[in-house]
Amino acid sequence: MPRHGWNSTTISSTGLLVLAMVILQSGAAYAKTLFPLVGPEGATTLRLLFASTILCVAWRPWQHRFSPSERKAVVVYGLALGGMNILIYKAVDLIPLGIAVALEFVGPLAVAVLGSRRWLDLFWVALAACGILLLLPIADFESSLNPWGVLYALMAGVCWGIYIVYGKQVAGTLHGGVVTAVGMSVGMFVALPFGIARAGADLFNWKAIRIAIVVSIFSSVIPYSLEIVALKRIAARTFGVLMALEPVVASVLAVLILGERLTGLQAAAMAMIVAASIGATAFSGEQNQRQPAETDDPEPQPPL
Repeated sequence: MPRHGWNSTTISSTGLLVLAMVILQSGAAYAKTLFPLVGPEGATTLRLLFASTILCVAWRPWQHRFSPSERKAVVVYGLALGGMNILIYKAVDLIPLGIAVALEFVGPLAVAVLGSRRWLDLFWVALAACGILLLLPIADFESSLNPWGVLYALMAGVCWGIYIVYGKQVAGTLHGGVVTAVGMSVGMFVALPFGIARAGADLFNWKAIRIAIVVSIFSSVIPYSLEIVALKRIAARTFGVLMALEPVVASVLAVLILGERLTGLQAAAMAMIVAASIGATAFSGEQNQRQPAETDDPEPQPPL
């Protein structure tokens, strides 16, 4: 049975990935309700604390031996994961969820076209740049956003790019669950000082803890589990195209859960970034694919 055809296996796997995106972004939207209680930094700390605990119990990373190079890669991966989570939550606190997620895709887009010599890839970069410029407060556009929110989202994208590069260094030798469990644990210790500084004793607020547990399950455990099932049966390119639709999913859920609305220009700018991400993935040459379509495990979504 061909891997790239739209057979029943591909359709069911695609459905699982879409469901994973919906659940993950629902968790991200729900996480925003934590901000009045403990701030973005406190929300990140609590979510990573519970998510890393659940994943460590599930995958028992202490039973695995890491080589020095694997240990270094996993630590950098975890540092990037922690920074990415803090920065995207700080962005979501200031700008709409869908826009923040779209801007964050600059990181994977940069990784996808880095080193490319094809003119088409430069077009995708230019298209994404145009979308970003429409969102920056450099002119009297109706789409202008809080500049700090835009900066945080772009910095989260940089962390996401590092997360991809170093995650792939250990993806071939270690199980994805082990890598994520260790990475989340490192990320939690990155977020902890910021969470304590921002929220202090409020981190022990039972209401905040209750919300954080739900968010950690929705933003990490369930989506990751669904991806593990789906990614073994779906082409890497198909996965990349679907993942690029995540800002759209985030925007829809932000409307339903948070009541956020986008202006016409904001929606157009986000569409440019999404189109650039889809184009860079769908039309990438074999030499530029960071993951062989036939041998699997394309990048999972960042556990936000």
